[in-house]
Amino acid sequence: MKNTTQLLGAVSAIALVVMSSAPAWAEGTSAGSTITNNVSVIYDVGGVTQNAATASDTFTVDRRVNVNVNFAGAAATSVSPGQQDAVIAFDVTNLSNSTVDLDLSAALTVGTGANIANFQIYRDTDGDRVLSAAELAAGPITFLDEVGEDVTLAVIVIADIGLGAGNGDDFDVTLTANAHAAGGAGLGAELVGTTGANTNGVDTVLFDGAGATDQANQGDFSDTGTYTVAGALVTVAKTSRIVSDPVNGSTNPKAIPGATVEYCITVSNATGAATATNIGVSDDLPFDVTYDAAFGIFVDGNASCANGVAGGSFSTGTGPAGADQVLGGLANVAAGQTRSLYFQVLIN
Repeated sequence: MKNTTQLLGAVSAIALVVMSSAPAWAEGTSAGSTITNNVSVIYDVGGVTQNAATASDTFTVDRRVNVNVNFAGAAATSVSPGQQDAVIAFDVTNLSNSTVDLDLSAALTVGTGANIANFQIYRDTDGDRVLSAAELAAGPITFLDEVGEDVTLAVIVIADIGLGAGNGDDFDVTLTANAHAAGGAGLGAELVGTTGANTNGVDTVLFDGAGATDQANQGDFSDTGTYTVAGALVTVAKTSRIVSDPVNGSTNPKAIPGATVEYCITVSNATGAATATNIGVSDDLPFDVTYDAAFGIFVDGNASCANGVAGGSFSTGTGPAGADQVLGGLANVAAGQTRSLYFQVLIN
């Protein structure tokens, strides 16, 4: 018995050495593989060596489910109020030791829901983190089919940013990938951990960690990307000053019929805001005044309505109820900047 025990220990040690020399795959031996271990025992009886006694053991490797999701950006994605199909990118990796289907879902976890909508998920087939025309034409997806072991796939989440979103608003969007059984048409059944003792078949062990919104060992994983709104904070002000009147001239003029009035329209953008572009001004003239064509229209003036350049146009009868209009465009208004449009009228 003593010799036999020692021999079995030696054989087991040899078997361990042999097994440890096998290649180390990133996610381990594939589920469903069988591992067989053979043992041989030699012994003598009456000084005569007998036939060796042998035995073997075979077991099936179980499924270890592990999923990972990573936000692919280095920082928040800058978006504008009213922007359509704003993109944030993720990488989804199957770290399981078997092929799985991955159910995908995107949800707003931080931010005002009324200002973001229409979440959709697309395959980023070229991995450039941009939704191409071909990827858009392929249509949105709800799951990734037959994702192999140690395979990473790039996906894109898009959303529409509401016009009500303000500068500096954040929207945290969480993408979750949940492991399902592969092998059939469409999305397979959700994978759940096998209860009880080890069986003779392929058991399932949920090995995933805790993600942004999910718990560990539930077969899913999540990560969060952020949209940050870079909007213009534009304020508009309109003032008037009496330039002259028929009685007093330019000395303490009064707003009497025949007086000249200058209208000043300023467009300001707050510090830290995004640049306002394509600025168009439309001013509806009261019926009690007449546009002074001799003075003209000046655009891109300063906050005091001075130093502008001639521009804009006068449009007869195109305003509400047939009112005349003064129209003009301003150059881009950067953060902390003010531009103006000004013109003169005569009181009827």
